[in-house]
Amino acid sequence: MKVIPLATTRELLGPARRTWIVRVVAGVGLLVLALAAILVSRHPRTHEIRFLPSGSNGIVVLDLSASISSDTYSRIGQTLTELSKSRGRYGLVVFSDSAYEALPPGSPAAAFEPLVRFFTLPRQTRPGVAPTFPVNPWSDSFSAGTKISTGLDLARSILIGDRLARPAVLLISDLDDDPSDLPNLGSVATAYRQEGIALNIVGLNPSTEDQQLFQKFVAGNGTLSQARLPGEGGQSATGSPFPWTLALVALALVGLLALNELWTARLNWSGA
Repeated sequence: MKVIPLATTRELLGPARRTWIVRVVAGVGLLVLALAAILVSRHPRTHEIRFLPSGSNGIVVLDLSASISSDTYSRIGQTLTELSKSRGRYGLVVFSDSAYEALPPGSPAAAFEPLVRFFTLPRQTRPGVAPTFPVNPWSDSFSAGTKISTGLDLARSILIGDRLARPAVLLISDLDDDPSDLPNLGSVATAYRQEGIALNIVGLNPSTEDQQLFQKFVAGNGTLSQARLPGEGGQSATGSPFPWTLALVALALVGLLALNELWTARLNWSGA
C-alpha cells in the first residue's frame, strides 16, 4: 500500500471523522440488508409454486374416471382449493373415457370453489359413523374408464380454436391410463411439444411406473409434481416464480459492499 508523506495531518481530521461515520453507517446498512436477505429467503412466498406459467392462458384437465378412488378425493379437493384461491384465470376440462369442457378459458379461479365440496371429507358428526364424501355429479353417469388423451386433446383443441397466446395445460390425474390409450397419449404429447403448449402435471398419488412414464411425456415441456393432502406442507402446484424481492435485496447488499470499498478505503500517511 502506498504511503503519502505529509508535514501535518490536522487538515485530515475532519475527513477522517466523516469517513469513520460513513463506515459505521455502511456497516449497519450491510447488517440490515444481510438480515433482510435471510428473512426474505426464508419467507414462504419466496418458494411459492404456481400451477401454470405466469401470464399463460391455462386449461385445467381434471381426471374423474372410475380409477379415481375416495383415497385421492382429498388430494383433488386440496388442489382445487389452491386453484380457487389463486389469482389466475383458467378453463376446465373433465374427462373419463370421454371429455367435455366444464369452464371456458379465462374463467376466474374462484369458479373452481363450488367443486371443492365434492372432494372434501365432511367432519364426523356421529360417534362411530365415519363421514363419507358427498355424491358428485360425475360418479354415476360419467366416471368410467381412463383415457387421458381425450382430456388433453380436447384442451389442445380449445387452445388452438380460441387462438390463445402462451397456451398451457395442467393435468390433475392419478395417471392410471388405459394401456390401449397410450399410443394416442404419445401422439398428443408430441403435438403439445410441436405446438409449444406447456404441459404440467399434478399427480394424485400415482404408481411409480405411471409417474416415470409421464415424466418422459413432460420432459423439456413441463413439470410433474405431487398433489398434497390438506394440512401437508409444501406445494402441489408447478412452476416456480422468480424471487424478485430476494434478488433486489441481494443486489442492494452487493451495491453497498462496493460503495463501502470505494468510499471508505483506508488512507495511510506518515510524517515528513
